[in-house]
Amino acid sequence: MSGNKEGFIVVQKAEDRFRTKIDWLDGRHSFSFGPHWDPTNTHHGLLLVNNEDRVRAGSGFMTHPHRDMEIVTWMISGELEHKDSTGNNDVIYPGLAQRMSAGSGIWHSEINPSKTAEAHLVQMWVTPDTENIDPGYEQLDINSELTKGGLVPVASGREDLAAIRIRQKDATLWAGRLAAGTSVKIPEASHVHVFVAKGSGTLAGAGEFKQGDAARLVRAGSPAWTAGPEGSEILVWQTDTDG
Repeated sequence: MSGNKEGFIVVQKAEDRFRTKIDWLDGRHSFSFGPHWDPTNTHHGLLLVNNEDRVRAGSGFMTHPHRDMEIVTWMISGELEHKDSTGNNDVIYPGLAQRMSAGSGIWHSEINPSKTAEAHLVQMWVTPDTENIDPGYEQLDINSELTKGGLVPVASGREDLAAIRIRQKDATLWAGRLAAGTSVKIPEASHVHVFVAKGSGTLAGAGEFKQGDAARLVRAGSPAWTAGPEGSEILVWQTDTDG
């Protein structure tokens, strides 16, 4: 833990996360999930789930339900085919901003369509600010924006320039594909979660990070992130809450 009188930063190393390993899935959970339970590690601000999953070729998550949750899936490599009960049938790939609003209830499946390649992804859930809405789905390719460097607003309920909208006015997901040595300022909020999807880097005041590591900031200002020698891809949730 590090910080100052205004706030603090807690580092979660990749190897310290909960793990689910079965024949078709190798998943790492940043927070309590499914059978993995720790009452002291259930969320960070509005972020309830940050699962890093590796899905074997031809396998995946069969049809299952969700309700009253904003779910964002970010592909690190490979693809997932999404099908849901509202009629959506799309393929999610790296650089695609995608979200599913579960609302009053939705059923969906997520299958790796490849016969040979693993699908590597991060799925993130945030609570909605309005319950029982009509379920929905949205996606947009933002690869061209990511190649410009800096942090790109991927999904938000408050950033007008975000690629896709979520039903949570106090949350924004940012993504950055950063070249070696590039620095960005982490957005300031009451709760910020920084996850290293690829590569490595250094967060001012918290030290060095590798793939799978994360930082939880609580009123910690706007420290700089600097990409490591191989560059980095980071996912940053900015949420304002007293929780």
